[in-house]
Amino acid sequence: MIFRRSRYQETIDRQLDLFLREYRDVLEDVDTRLERYNAAERDEAEELYGDYVDAVETGTEILADLRDNYAQSLDDPEPYLADFNRAVAKRLPAYALEIENR
Repeated sequence: MIFRRSRYQETIDRQLDLFLREYRDVLEDVDTRLERYNAAERDEAEELYGDYVDAVETGTEILADLRDNYAQSLDDPEPYLADFNRAVAKRLPAYALEIENR
């Protein structure tokens, strides 16, 4: 099987590196909220899961903005969008489902 390297891979890698570096607080918030949910008693779990989902949505919005701002500069953004979403799924799996829906 032959794997192709995306022509956008370097750009996407830089964008994701930027997200990891500049939005560390968002990543930490997601991790903290997931830990709280996992440690919660049944009566608290639903609310804490909602808090976790909200934190993931915040990170996803930032990623989608990075993606969409660059995509606007392309004549045919579809390959880039697909490659970006795949890279998020691989490097930041907590955001994979949400990024596909934006």
